[in-house]
Amino acid sequence: MYYNPKRYQSMPVGVVVRKTPGVTKWSEWSWAVSAVLPGAGPAENRILRTEGDSTEYHFSTVNIELHGAETEAYMTGLASKIPSVYVVLREQAGAEIPLEVLLVTASPYEAQDYTDSGEEIVEKVPMPVGLIAWVRDFIENHHVEEAFVKRKRDKKRVDIHQDGIGDPRIEQISDVYRAPSSRKVGFIQ
Repeated sequence: MYYNPKRYQSMPVGVVVRKTPGVTKWSEWSWAVSAVLPGAGPAENRILRTEGDSTEYHFSTVNIELHGAETEAYMTGLASKIPSVYVVLREQAGAEIPLEVLLVTASPYEAQDYTDSGEEIVEKVPMPVGLIAWVRDFIENHHVEEAFVKRKRDKKRVDIHQDGIGDPRIEQISDVYRAPSSRKVGFIQ
């Protein structure tokens, strides 16, 4: 993709993860993204609050990026019933904290691409009001409506001349696409 600094913006976003006791014997803990913090400073697993067995962490801070070529996707995200950002997580086997944040995006199309592989976890989180305003301003400044251009078909007839009926080096008595004969060859009756 062509990078144009005039059509690109980024902002640091803190990812808040909630750790709760697991509900099955196979999972000791359950981890889920509960919020994002626009404009957050750097943090690494900082405890925000604890309620009983549940703990919320400022898990990490990553940049959310907006690209001018993706404004249609951002418009789709803002038009949904609850505008959301998508946090893409990857499991880390054997680590104390079993997840790492790969990406935070405002594009539902990009989030869908990550769900297709099945290797990443994509969490949908309601977008804070300040982030909605930032994305909306970006769309207003950079969206270019593209006109729909219908594809025109060629008027050339491709069905008039038969091409590729069998191999010309092999002598054929009839059409190679004929139906099988009623004779049973090689069967003992």
